[in-house]
Amino acid sequence: MSITADRPTTFSFPTGSGGAADIASRMPRRHTVVTGDGMAGVMQIASVLQSCGRTLREFCVDVREGVAYSSVTCTMSMTPDEADDFSRGMGAMSCVMAVDPY
Repeated sequence: MSITADRPTTFSFPTGSGGAADIASRMPRRHTVVTGDGMAGVMQIASVLQSCGRTLREFCVDVREGVAYSSVTCTMSMTPDEADDFSRGMGAMSCVMAVDPY
């Protein structure tokens, strides 16, 4: 059995992507973002993650009474360059104390 198409099919990579190399280097990358602003800081981080346009494979929040720091752990599919940009962007937020990639 064979499958044939009566019209040619083409595929093009999105503008700005690195093409096949971009897809090959894209993998789930996990980051923990630490904030000292409690629930308000966690909600700011969550809002930024929601608006970044990426699908979150994991999203975990740790806020505890009496503990000075709270954290958000998230996993998204990114290239190494995108992961670096993500860390820099999150680190620039005033409520973020640290961004730790795994």
